[in-house]
Amino acid sequence: MPYRELASYKRFEMHLTTNWPTSCAKRSERLRQQGRFGEASERVAENIVEDLFTVALDWQLGDINNQVDYADIVVTRLGIKYCIVETKRPGALAWNRTAVHNALEQARRYADEQKVNCIAVSDGVMFYAANIEEGGLHDRVFVSLESMEPHSDLWWLSEHGVYRPRIQPQDKPLTLLKPATVTRIAITEEDSSTPLLHPKYCLPAQCFAYVGDANRPTTWKLPYLLNDGRIDVKRLPKAIQAILSNYRGARVSSVPEKAIPDVLRRLASAAEQLGRMPHQGETAEVYEMLAQALQQVESS
Repeated sequence: MPYRELASYKRFEMHLTTNWPTSCAKRSERLRQQGRFGEASERVAENIVEDLFTVALDWQLGDINNQVDYADIVVTRLGIKYCIVETKRPGALAWNRTAVHNALEQARRYADEQKVNCIAVSDGVMFYAANIEEGGLHDRVFVSLESMEPHSDLWWLSEHGVYRPRIQPQDKPLTLLKPATVTRIAITEEDSSTPLLHPKYCLPAQCFAYVGDANRPTTWKLPYLLNDGRIDVKRLPKAIQAILSNYRGARVSSVPEKAIPDVLRRLASAAEQLGRMPHQGETAEVYEMLAQALQQVESS
């Protein structure tokens, strides 16, 4: 049955439509101190996220847990952890790819420690959630909390939607993030944490096509992004070759076979952003191989 026909979805939609204006009003009130003093603390963003889950969505206040093993917010029901949220002070993330990646790095480390497969980040302006699957992140929700219109996509974070697989076409990823730019508010030392880096490549987990455990750099394979989130044009083809051929003896055998399709899609998305895939024009052999492999993956 399509999820929009579920009784639980229809109840959610009515609840969201009715309560979104109240959630927006509470958000505006919480942000008044930002206008008054020029900035607001991370606690304000935590309060806004709490309102999102308990006013706009259908969670109870008792489902929201603060500072659980360093995680800012952990959403639970009957003791089961469903989502870990990392918050930053208002304006520190919107709409910057690098800032979001850094926050996700923190959230993922906490999630791997607590065995939770859904993570989210928010600064009270934007809210992004993803599932940890096959060594990478799969988009779940990406919304602007500044919008006066309710976002039906928030169903995927509701009480009866959060545990369901997100129905999202592979060719239509969420695309609200821009490349690395200056955020509205500069991120200070108190807003960030020391990232865990790979001992050989000196890169965080987000730069690898496969991450087995965000807390164990030895499980991070196939670097293909630079530290600032841009695509590494030198390492990308090497990462592809490590899976599809034997690049200087660097064939990767430690990536689980079931994760290979997702890893290939991740690398193909990067190649497409660079305009290197065959359908975008003449290209190198490695990208021809990648396209052929993807055809097999998608047809199986």
